[in-house]
Amino acid sequence: LTEVNAAYTGSEKFALGKRFGFFPSFSIGWRITEEPFMKKTITDVNVENKRVFVRADFNVPLDENCHITDDTRIQKTLPTIKYLLDHKAAVILASHLGRPKGQVVEKYSLKPVAKRLSELLGIDVKFAPDCVGAETKAMADALKPGEVLLLENLRFHKEEEKNGEDFARQLA
Repeated sequence: LTEVNAAYTGSEKFALGKRFGFFPSFSIGWRITEEPFMKKTITDVNVENKRVFVRADFNVPLDENCHITDDTRIQKTLPTIKYLLDHKAAVILASHLGRPKGQVVEKYSLKPVAKRLSELLGIDVKFAPDCVGAETKAMADALKPGEVLLLENLRFHKEEEKNGEDFARQLA
């Protein structure tokens, strides 16, 4: 702890404290806790033979022909997706694209993202025509370990931007 106090600034110390289970106390300085503040990550959970819902950021720029012009955001999700696939999970991906304001707008469809993910992962990424509903639920239920399903744009439903509780239940 002495090295932490000497080598890092306040915000860096706080970040380290959260990671390693110690935190600042005004009365005694730094102290070790029995229960660290760490959040679990996918490496802390057994995902084998489970369906895993991943909220990703696939809000990528598209040209006038709906071709992806920069796939950086997709590339950044690959380690997580590959980890899940390597550990025999069925992966359900959800994202938004653009601001369709609760309306189905074809230029904001995630179909180009599904195509690009298929290319990058080297597997067929299934694409659901909606993010909720009977057909989407059936597709998610049929998903096998090692498969990926991308749901259609969450923002085609106005409840997504309002953080609607019923909408969240439907997604779950």
